[in-house]
Amino acid sequence: AERRQLGEWNDTGRAYPHACLHELFEAQVERTPDAVAVVFEDRRLTYRELNRRANQVAHELRGLGVGPETLVGLCVERSLETLEGLLGIVKAGGAYVPLDPEYPKERLAFMVRDSGLKVLLTQADLRAKLAALPPKLVYLDSDRTAFAKQRSENCHSGVEPGDLAYVMYTSGSTGRPKGVEITHRSLVNFLVAMQAEPGLTAADTLLAVTTTSFDIAGLELFLPLTVGARVVLVSRDTARDGRQLREHLARSGATVMQATPATWRLLIDAGWEGSKDLKILCGGEALPRELATALANRSSAVWNMYGPTETTVWSTVYPFSSGDGPVPIGRPIANTETYVLDAHLQPLPVGVAGELYIGGDGVARGYRGRPEQTAEKFIPDPFSKEPGARLYKTGDRARYRPDGNIEFLGRLDDQVKIRGFRIELGELEAVLGSHPGVREAVVLVREDVPGDRRLAGYLVAAQKPGPSLNELYGFLRDRLPGHMIPNLVVLDALPLTPNGKVDRRALPAPDQVRPEPEESFEGPRNAVEEVVAGIWSKVLGVDRVSRYDNFFDLGGHSLLAMRVVAGLEEHLGLRINPGELMFQTLGQLAAACEERLQARAS
Repeated sequence: AERRQLGEWNDTGRAYPHACLHELFEAQVERTPDAVAVVFEDRRLTYRELNRRANQVAHELRGLGVGPETLVGLCVERSLETLEGLLGIVKAGGAYVPLDPEYPKERLAFMVRDSGLKVLLTQADLRAKLAALPPKLVYLDSDRTAFAKQRSENCHSGVEPGDLAYVMYTSGSTGRPKGVEITHRSLVNFLVAMQAEPGLTAADTLLAVTTTSFDIAGLELFLPLTVGARVVLVSRDTARDGRQLREHLARSGATVMQATPATWRLLIDAGWEGSKDLKILCGGEALPRELATALANRSSAVWNMYGPTETTVWSTVYPFSSGDGPVPIGRPIANTETYVLDAHLQPLPVGVAGELYIGGDGVARGYRGRPEQTAEKFIPDPFSKEPGARLYKTGDRARYRPDGNIEFLGRLDDQVKIRGFRIELGELEAVLGSHPGVREAVVLVREDVPGDRRLAGYLVAAQKPGPSLNELYGFLRDRLPGHMIPNLVVLDALPLTPNGKVDRRALPAPDQVRPEPEESFEGPRNAVEEVVAGIWSKVLGVDRVSRYDNFFDLGGHSLLAMRVVAGLEEHLGLRINPGELMFQTLGQLAAACEERLQARAS
């Protein structure tokens, strides 16, 4: 089996063009100039129109000194300007650095400094957020009249496939984002591989829902433009609203959509019944079998996609089929090798878990300006005859199945120790998630008090009312030893990053004082406290609330705080600031509400 891992399972060599991203697009413009390339709301551009507008941006950027290996920022809300900007940057020879307008100013400022941006493409509405940053700002909307004076023929910048196409920032273990450098060669190999599997043709329409600051948007925005298909962009608000997204999916006539499991669940929860013409691509997080089955029942095909940013979007794909157990992440795409290795970089037998390493043409150049981290994660490839070939060390646990498909087993660093006991967080998530009343579960280790490492379990109920905490603790006690039972927090929804993944850092601290001795508990003492306690109990999914409790200590977060604000307005006729919940106990908040009610009465 180890020989098969080194041989036939990694025999993925395929020919692909020695070209850059924009050259694939320009070739398609020649083939289908009048086909619709991109649609956003009530606006659309043909391939010829999109090419001309992107060329005008490119010539403007050339005039500002942009060329091969020059990084150019792109900070825009989703619109036609998204594609004009991306294509304009690469046509000028530059590499794009996506900056999400929703990111805090400090994070944007760090990414600008770290990447050394001199030019930033944006929109006039974002001027206030970006004006203090050092790069020259070029407005894709309000500067359009200036662009219109530029030449509209293709730009010849001298950029080569080995030059950078983009730098994508990912969160770093040190808390500082790292810029992953991806070349045109890697991106073109990825796109050509995707044309074949999962497959896309000129007859397709792809609904694009992902922010450009998540590398999987590269598939949604560029893959259709290399085959003559149509991209339909949706706004950020639509992508987050299950009902709006459901309507857009139906209205657009989309035949392909890619999203994270969280977004697909959002759609199903909004009553989406599916489309037998839709091909579903799902990735970014582990795909639970129950969700995969639900999606398969609503579509023509479901593909499970896996890959770190450091190996260019997706590295393995798996066409889902019915069955039992975890959904595999599949096999490597074209010109990509995958290895499950032990600590000595030796291939492991089928069924034995080890670390997943990825080699081939998708491997990034490295982390920008971080030679030590690059050397640590990108190592010489001991299995390749190519000089300079490297493997990326994913940090993911995996194993090969007998059929050559790979099974993802979670992060290596998901293995934790609590009071000397070794615990796999994935195991706890699986047990908690197996309760019929639990829809989603995440377990992590918190150290809210220095030196006091505790397990915290976050769950979303399958329906309301959900199971009580007492019932859940009893369920866990029946299945796990005492040291493996986490403090439980029930949430309406798991917080998500802009990329649609579970935002583990935004998960609230569980209540440190529960369960309390009966004699120390002090319930509400008057009518207003009773009203506030009732709202908190309902919103937080807890059985009872003490007048000394703090909303956020009980597992509240900003989305739930808005529900408390609405509840108080409904029951007391008072509009409070959600920030008042942050530092006050229930008793203090109730007293403040009572003062306002008395002032209003007098």
